[in-house]
Amino acid sequence: MRRIAIGKYPLAAVLCCAIPAVSQAEDTLSKIRNTKTVTLAYQEGSVPFSFLDNNKKPTGYSVELCLKIVDAIKQELKLPDLNVNYVLATSSTRIPLIVDGKADLECGTTTNTAERRKQIDFTIPHFIATARMIVKADSNIKNWSDLRDKRMALTKGSVQIKMVQERNVNSALNMKFLEGKDHLDSFHMVEEGKADAFAMGDVVLYGLKARAKNPDVFAVVGDQLSAEPYAIMFRKNDPALKSIADREMSRVMTSGELTKIYDKWFKNPLPVIKVALNMPMGHLLRDSLRFPTDKVAE
Repeated sequence: MRRIAIGKYPLAAVLCCAIPAVSQAEDTLSKIRNTKTVTLAYQEGSVPFSFLDNNKKPTGYSVELCLKIVDAIKQELKLPDLNVNYVLATSSTRIPLIVDGKADLECGTTTNTAERRKQIDFTIPHFIATARMIVKADSNIKNWSDLRDKRMALTKGSVQIKMVQERNVNSALNMKFLEGKDHLDSFHMVEEGKADAFAMGDVVLYGLKARAKNPDVFAVVGDQLSAEPYAIMFRKNDPALKSIADREMSRVMTSGELTKIYDKWFKNPLPVIKVALNMPMGHLLRDSLRFPTDKVAE
């Protein structure tokens, strides 16, 4: 299982063509100072991290944290009237938007990985997604060992397929696998009794549970099979911008403010969907609040 780690990683390789030799940080802050504008990349439907509210304005947990960094930039540059522009990002466009300078910060659900750090940089993780499973609350399934000879739903193409299949082989569970065309299809298999469990990232599972007709019928259970640290990203070789982002994220985390922001988005009714995920903060994120770091284990 991947874990948040204290310690230093060697500097990732710098792309010779995509990254200019001069300090991008000075360019970014100078651009923000000169244009009096900062541009945030957002995702359209990544509830509760980054999505559009009823007024079609970007909102969410990640967006709110990005705006905290924007406030820190305002203070650093003494620009109280700093404008905020938004640009839509998808899974395929989010990194190019940052690398090409079309966005200054990305506010979505991007996992900090070594491969991505070859192109861009990250601040301190604000969420750690983990792979778990959703079951009927009265099924007596509490952990992966309870799945012997059971039926497991997995969404076609999901990253959880490999890790669940490895657990199946290593623990000799003899599970039967059923393929859902999407997450909702996989969840319906559990809902309709066609599958005993559905494995996916925990935040997706809590979202499906919250929007079910009878949420209390379901439970999210099982030890964590993975840990994926979500973090706000920005251009590589931006030491001044990174310093501001890291300092502000550390302040938000150690002051207790992040816990309040987390509760707002994960425990209270959300705009648009009008339901609460009722998702408690995971122990990996909770433990990281004591010693914030941008270093992650691979």
